[in-house]
Amino acid sequence: MSTKTTTTELSENDLPEAGCGSCCGSTCGTSQTAAAVETLQLLVPKMDCPNEERPIRAEVEQVAGVEGMRFDLANRMVFVDAPEASWAAVIKTVNALGFETNPSLPASSNAPSEASDDACCGSACSTSENLLTPAPAVTAVPGELLLRVPQMDCATEEGQIRRALEPLEGIRRLRFDLARRTLAVEAPTEAWASITAAIQAVGFKTETLSAPPAAEDTARAQRKEMQRLIAALVVAVVAEGVHFFAPETLPWKLVGMGVAAGAIALAGLAVFQKGLSALFRGQLNINALMSVAIIGAFLIGQWPEAAMVMALYALAELIEARSVERARNAISGLLALSPPQVEVRQAGGTWSVVDAKAVAVGAVARVKPGERFALDGRVTAGHGAVDQSPVTGESIPVDKAPGDEVFAGTINQSGSLEFEVTKPASDTVLARIIHAVEEAQDQRAPTQRFVDKFAAVYTPAIFVLALAVALSTPFLMGWPWLTAVYKALVLLVIACPCALVISTPVTVVSGLAAAARRGILIKGGVYLEQARKLTVLGLDKTGTLTEGKPKLVAHRVLAQTAPEDQVLRIARSLAARSDHSVSKAVATGLEGVSSEVVDFGAELGKGVHGTVDGQQYILGNHRWVHERGLCSAELEALLQEHEAQGRTLSILADEQQALAFFAVADTTKDTSKQAVAELKALGVRTVMLTGDNATTARAIAKQVGIDDVRAGLLPEDKQKVVAELGGDGQAVGMVGDGVNDSPSLAAAAVGFSMGAAGTDTAKEAADVLIMNDDLRKVPETIQLSKRTYAILWQNITIALGIKAIFFVLAVFGSATMWMAVFADMGASLLVVFNGLRLLKSAR
Repeated sequence: MSTKTTTTELSENDLPEAGCGSCCGSTCGTSQTAAAVETLQLLVPKMDCPNEERPIRAEVEQVAGVEGMRFDLANRMVFVDAPEASWAAVIKTVNALGFETNPSLPASSNAPSEASDDACCGSACSTSENLLTPAPAVTAVPGELLLRVPQMDCATEEGQIRRALEPLEGIRRLRFDLARRTLAVEAPTEAWASITAAIQAVGFKTETLSAPPAAEDTARAQRKEMQRLIAALVVAVVAEGVHFFAPETLPWKLVGMGVAAGAIALAGLAVFQKGLSALFRGQLNINALMSVAIIGAFLIGQWPEAAMVMALYALAELIEARSVERARNAISGLLALSPPQVEVRQAGGTWSVVDAKAVAVGAVARVKPGERFALDGRVTAGHGAVDQSPVTGESIPVDKAPGDEVFAGTINQSGSLEFEVTKPASDTVLARIIHAVEEAQDQRAPTQRFVDKFAAVYTPAIFVLALAVALSTPFLMGWPWLTAVYKALVLLVIACPCALVISTPVTVVSGLAAAARRGILIKGGVYLEQARKLTVLGLDKTGTLTEGKPKLVAHRVLAQTAPEDQVLRIARSLAARSDHSVSKAVATGLEGVSSEVVDFGAELGKGVHGTVDGQQYILGNHRWVHERGLCSAELEALLQEHEAQGRTLSILADEQQALAFFAVADTTKDTSKQAVAELKALGVRTVMLTGDNATTARAIAKQVGIDDVRAGLLPEDKQKVVAELGGDGQAVGMVGDGVNDSPSLAAAAVGFSMGAAGTDTAKEAADVLIMNDDLRKVPETIQLSKRTYAILWQNITIALGIKAIFFVLAVFGSATMWMAVFADMGASLLVVFNGLRLLKSAR
C-alpha cells in the first residue's frame, strides 16, 4: 500500500466526518481513503523528556492501524502514521495518559487550493480527488490566521465563507484546503477576532490553529510558566514558615496545610494528572513516583515538605527542559545561518529584496560582500571568496567564479556575486543537513537503547523496594511506621530515572549537532557510536585520496591503419558521452569536433563502448583491453612505463587491435597524507581499494603513506574486500565518493561519503556524509565518536552514582525528600551540562 503523508491539525472532537453533510446529500470521497495511511501530527505541551515519550509510544502503538511513530521532544511533537479512521483513538489514548494534545502549528506554507465557488449539484464532492491524490496541506506562516472549519466540506461552503469575509477590511489573501477543512487568512492580528466571528455568523464553527507571532508567544508562555513556579516556591516557603513558627494548634495546622496545598496546585497539577493516569493503568514513571511521594508525604503530616518538594521538582524540570532544548536547538538553529530575504533581479532588470521562500528556481539573485547566501545556486557573474565553514566545515575561504556552486548559509567575503538559484529554500544543502540530523535523532544509539531498557526495569524495581521498606522495616528494624513510610517516600523521589534516561539523548544530540557544525553529517546515533570501533578503513583513490580532477597529460596513436585525426575524433566522441572522471579528462584534453555515437553503453569498472561511423569501438582501462586479448608486448611495456609514474591509462580499441592510449594524471590532495597519519595514530589501519591498475595505485599510496593496496577492483570486488577485512571481527569502514563505491559503503560498518555538499542528493549508501572533500574529517569523526561515548558513560555513572549514595542515606541516614529532589534534579542538570560540552568543542 502506498503511504500518504499529510500534516494535520486537529483535536479529539473535530475529526473529519465521512460525508459533506450539507452537500446535496451525497457522500464525499473522503470515505474512499479510510484505509490510507497518513501522518497525524500532534502537539503535546506536557511531553518534556524520554520518560514521558515511553508511555505514549507504548500505548499508541497498541492502537489498531498505527504503523509507526516519531517524536520531536524539542518541539513536543508526536507524528503517528495511521489511517484517518484511527486518529480519534490515537488522540483519545494520548489524552487518557494525562497528556493533553493541542492542535499543532506547522512551520511551512504551501500554495492555496484553487477550489471553485460552484455548488455541488448532486455529484460527489471535489474533496475526493484532493484526498486520493493529496495536495500540500495549507499551513500557517508567522502572522497568519489558520482556522479549522469542521463543517466546511466542499466548494459550496467555501463560497459561503468567502462571501462572509468579503466585507471585512485588511484581508490580503484566503487559502482553502477542503480536504483537511482548513482555512489560512493573511490579515493583521487585530482583525482575527472579526474574521472568526464572521465565519461563525454564517453557521460554521471554527477552531484557531495558529497564534500571534510564535517567538513572542513562546517567550510570553515561558515567562508565565517561570513566574508560576517561582510563585509556587514562595508559597511553599510560606508553608514551611507556618510549620516552624506558628503555634501547634488545629487552626494553624489547617492554614499551613491549605498554603501547602496551594503550592502543590500551583506547581504540580500536570504532574498529578500524568502520574495518576499512569498508576491507574498499572504503569510507573517519574510522574507516578512523584505523585505517590507527594500524596504520601501530605497524608503522614509532612505537608510543608511535600509542597517544597513539588515546587523544587517542577522548577528543576523546567530548567532541565530548557537545557535539553539548547542541545536540540543547536541543530535547528543552523537555519539562522540562512537569511530570510535575498536580493533578486526583476523582469525589468531592477533589483528588489524578497522573501527567500518565495524565490523560484532559475531566478538570479545577488549577494554583496559580507552578506550570507540565502539559497543554493550557481555563480553567473562576479568573482569572490566565500566562507563555506558553516556548511562544509572548511576553514579556508573558497574562490568562486562563474559556474561554481554556492550554498545557503555561506558568507561572501569579497566581491559582488550574482547566482542562479538552483534549489528552493526548503531544499538547500543547509536545510537538508538540518532535516537529516533531525531524522537521525530517531535512530537510537546502542547505549541509549540499553539505558531505556534498564530504566524500564529499574523504576518498578525501586517502587517494590520502597514498598518493602515501608512494610517490612517496622518489623525487621523496629522503626516507627511513619518513619518507615517517610523513608520509603524519600526512596521514591530518589528513584526517579530522569537523570539516567536524559543522560543519553542529550549527549547523542549534542554529538550530532557538533558534527553538523563541522561539516560532518551523521545519519544516526548508532553510527556516531560505531565509528569509535573502526580498526580498518578502506579508502577509494580517485576523488577521495586524489583531487578527482584528472588531466590528459599524454597520448599516442598506435595503429597506422587510420589517420591520427580520425582516431582522436573517435576517442573524443566516446569519451564525451561518459561521465567518468578519466573519460572527461580525455574529452577535455582532445580539442575538436565529435562524431555521433550509436549503441553507446558503459561497463561498470571497465569503460565504454559504442559505434562510430558504422564501426564498434571501446574506450576502457588496461585490464579490459588485456582481457580482450588486444595488448601486445610492446603496448604492455609502454603502458607500464606510464603507470609507473602514477598515471591512469585509457585505451581506444576496435575488435582487432588497440588504436591509441591516453595517459591521465591525478594529483593527491594536500590533506590526504595528514589524514592517513591521523588515522594511523588512532590505531586505524588504512587500505586503498581502487579500480585503477596496481602500478598507479601503489604510486599514489606511497605518496600518502598507505602500505596495503588492493587494485584492479570492480565495485563488487570492493564489497568483497570490505567483507573479508571484517571477517575476523574487526569493524571496517569505507570512504568513497562515487556510485561505484556504493556497494562497499553499504557493506561497511560505517560508510563515509566524500563531497556530499556538491551532490544533488546525499549518497544513500553512506552513514556519514563529509560535506567537503577533506579526508581529515574522517579521523575527526572517529575522535568525536570516542569522546561522545566517554561522555555517555560519564553521565550514566554520575546518574547512578548519586542515586546509590542517596539510597544509602535514605535508608540508613537522614536524607529528606527535598534533599532527594536536589540530588535527582541536580544529577539531571549535571548530565545535561556534561553532554552539552560536545557543542562547545564544535565552535
